[in-house]
Amino acid sequence: MPSFVMPDKCDGCKALDKTACQYICPNDLMVLDKDSMKAFNQDPSQCWECMCCVKICPVSAIDVRGYADFVPMGASVVPMRSTDSIMWTVKFRNGNIKRFKFPIRTTPEGEAVPSGGWDNDPDLEGPVLYTEPESNGLPELWMKG
Repeated sequence: MPSFVMPDKCDGCKALDKTACQYICPNDLMVLDKDSMKAFNQDPSQCWECMCCVKICPVSAIDVRGYADFVPMGASVVPMRSTDSIMWTVKFRNGNIKRFKFPIRTTPEGEAVPSGGWDNDPDLEGPVLYTEPESNGLPELWMKG
């Protein structure tokens, strides 16, 4: 189910140029309505349900309705992000609550290495995938000639 914003909770990231959900959405679906200063998903049919926007929202105003096999009727899964971890709160149908804490990546913005350390052939425009054949353990990549 696609992400959705609860307007009564959303503060538009306090009128910044770009909201946190806009910044993080890999499909550029989240936008800010300049009139109401509330974010919204502009095309729910294109949502990947990756929960990036849910995890990053500083006021927990975004949610994703879970599928019945993962979050059956009456259950919920809520992430709460801190500076170094994400706390997942799972509420089961019977009322039991479990919490799981996982560390988050702490690479400073702009310092991630896109190649993942495979810098031996940085030809991204070449005819083969960037890390092949080395990443597949092959001596060379066969190409139809």
